[in-house]
Amino acid sequence: MTSTLNTPISDRWADISPLRNGPKARISAAIARRIFVKVAERYGISVSYDGSPADLVIHRPEEFFSRVGNDGLIGFGESYMTGAWDAEDLGGTLTILCEQIGDLVPAWMQKLRATYVSRPPKAQRNTAANTRGNIAHHYDLSNDLFALFLDPTMSYSSALFDTDSVTDGTRTTMAPPVAGSALEEAQGRKIESILDAAGVTAGSRVLEIGTGWGELAIRAARRGATVRSVTLSSEQQTLARSRFADAVAAEGLRADAVQVDLLDYRSVEGQYDAVVSVEMIEAVGYEYLPSYFETIDKVLAPGGKVAIQAITMPHDRMLATRRTWTWIHKYIFPGGFLPSTEQLDEVTRSRTALRLDHRTTFGSHYAETLRQWDEAFTASHDAVIEAGFDETFLRMWHFYLEYSRAGFASGYIDVQQITFTREA
Repeated sequence: MTSTLNTPISDRWADISPLRNGPKARISAAIARRIFVKVAERYGISVSYDGSPADLVIHRPEEFFSRVGNDGLIGFGESYMTGAWDAEDLGGTLTILCEQIGDLVPAWMQKLRATYVSRPPKAQRNTAANTRGNIAHHYDLSNDLFALFLDPTMSYSSALFDTDSVTDGTRTTMAPPVAGSALEEAQGRKIESILDAAGVTAGSRVLEIGTGWGELAIRAARRGATVRSVTLSSEQQTLARSRFADAVAAEGLRADAVQVDLLDYRSVEGQYDAVVSVEMIEAVGYEYLPSYFETIDKVLAPGGKVAIQAITMPHDRMLATRRTWTWIHKYIFPGGFLPSTEQLDEVTRSRTALRLDHRTTFGSHYAETLRQWDEAFTASHDAVIEAGFDETFLRMWHFYLEYSRAGFASGYIDVQQITFTREA
């Protein structure tokens, strides 16, 4: 296996913030230390500085507090990448912190948020010129890398496990899954659920925004639909086309049933009976949500349905963080943005004829999905190294998966399947 990165992995870490040692930096580190000690005591997080067992083991305190004090949450993640600290149960410790995210920093500091948080670089705005580079940064790492921890469907989004549910009006809430539930089966259930929500049947003309590695398109073709799928990842396009060709040969599907194009969603033309999009909206960006839904509204045929799977966050947190540059933006998803349900409803009502019809929430299912991904990724340590990635990448990816799991396990973020119909 080989990495498709243009530069060696070992050369990619020059952007880790250098340690600072001036008077202001030392003051910031001292403040970070005081806040951290109080937070650990308040929430029962044991801390070790000498390597003895604890919830959080800080190997290099000066580096840890310097990075956190001067670069906030970006520094917190970077200090994990460099090995300045470890946690026996990384996901569990991060979940505790996520549960208290609004109270970790003193109120007086939160009021000064705008003066110290980093702003996203202009180069990461999701303009038509920038978006492909943002997507490639993550999804073009290596198909072989993703295959190491994803299930055989190659689904890189939350699974939907078989659990009880409660429906209240236009919202259905899924009960938490049992740890260790079959992931491949749950990923298939997720895809079939969203195809059902969009009304995909034999003869349907389907637009998929965000191809992934082709599983949804293949399943829609099995239903007798004709699918046009668009992506900005050349790696995903290549494997999705290959997987569909294999399905044609093995199952006798129509050879023209699926078309996978390397195309920005803003350039899509035509008319479609169903528009589906699974966890692609997070790559659209706050300021481009109107163009995303306006495009969908333009291409949706009369009587058609829209079904998207979206990671969402509470509206107040979205407003507070929408212009913040985070560790996730810097290292994992440049240009990413998590909307709120209120924001999606507001944008579609003000800019389109689309109306939110129903939503199913299942954030705890994403926590279990991520737990299983991280377990598989960690078990693939040697294969990841053989693929050309280094130990810093392994720590970065492990932190990313567990940090994300903590967000869903704590309820700080959610995932939903949302159906839209056009207002008559």
